[in-house]
Amino acid sequence: MGAITVRSAALATGTTVPYAETGDAAAPPVVLVHAYVESWRYFEPVLRRLPATLHAYAPTQRGHGGVPAPGGLAPEDFAADLVAFLDALGLERAALVGASSGGLVCALLAATRPDRVTALVLLSSPASLADKPTARTMSEALQALRGPLDRGFVEGFVRDTSPASLPDDVVARLVDETLQVPAHVWREALRGLLAADVTALLPRIEAPTLLVAGEDDALVGPDQQVLLRTVPRARLLRYPGVGHGVHLALPDRVVDDVAGFLAAVAPGR
Repeated sequence: MGAITVRSAALATGTTVPYAETGDAAAPPVVLVHAYVESWRYFEPVLRRLPATLHAYAPTQRGHGGVPAPGGLAPEDFAADLVAFLDALGLERAALVGASSGGLVCALLAATRPDRVTALVLLSSPASLADKPTARTMSEALQALRGPLDRGFVEGFVRDTSPASLPDDVVARLVDETLQVPAHVWREALRGLLAADVTALLPRIEAPTLLVAGEDDALVGPDQQVLLRTVPRARLLRYPGVGHGVHLALPDRVVDDVAGFLAAVAPGR
């Protein structure tokens, strides 16, 4: 199991984020971007399995995990923080790995700042959330959400968006993380995701791209063909018998596939 160090970085965008770090400091950098109302700890199984030949960073995004949100909570704000994160760590370029809605943020950055992205990996990621009736219904329901959040409500959300195979103790740890996200972030971040038109930018992505999704993912399964058609240098891996959250369901396989892909397409800094 790889050792994880937790540090913090003060960003020029006005917030300070904690981040997990693992791997050889001289290895090619890769930044892992978590999904809506999550934190870096959702990547812990992946971080502990990544080879030392990758220098991995997993920041917690603004508004999540107790991190201050000095401004907006739209994908553009999260993408700006990612650029500031790279700057704070002295990284000119890095590979990006985005999970679920974190993939929208990564795709946005790859499309608008191709000079900063060596490769792109999208895990269980949508092409868009604007066309998802379930996301719109949830956004409408969240307008009445106020804190403190009910643990049962948060656990239901975590279970609905995670693999059914997750043990109860793992679910409990993830619920603890998600409970740190204030109600206003639940409301505003989802509104931002629904308003974002990232699909129109996908043809501008220059980085080689790996799409990884479960064959049984009812949420974003159909989006994979859209991404495959639209992102110029994309290829797709589908995992049979797996739903949403492939990195939580099969972290060993995801690590093998991601590490092999990055070694082939982005072997150096």
